[in-house]
Amino acid sequence: MTIARPGPDRDPGFAAHPLPRTPSGLFPAGPPTRPTYREPHPVTGGGVAAGGGMAAAWLLLFGLLGTDLATYVWWTVFAGLLAWATALVLVRYGDRGVGTGVAIVTAGGWSIAAAVVAVRWAGTGDWPLW
Repeated sequence: MTIARPGPDRDPGFAAHPLPRTPSGLFPAGPPTRPTYREPHPVTGGGVAAGGGMAAAWLLLFGLLGTDLATYVWWTVFAGLLAWATALVLVRYGDRGVGTGVAIVTAGGWSIAAAVVAVRWAGTGDWPLW
């Protein structure tokens, strides 16, 4: 027994409809099939800038305590260690953007201190930190 399917040769009023296609995913047609997980505390540019500004002020205040190159560098190293400890706590438990800004600016402050030591050492031939 054969079941006749409607078609243009059997039904003159039959309109051919294209078969539905599965979208490629390039242009999603609806909600995702799996849940989308969002970051509870996303890193924002404002947070990174705030952390960077606070770290710069922190390093500046500690750097001003130094009376010569050696004390400036040791105060900067000490302040940077405290700032990085704070950045680790912020990245783990607080605002990761602020922690990232603190870490970036602290690394930059240490780089400046290292460059000043290198220039002085190259110029005088004497190690300036002790």
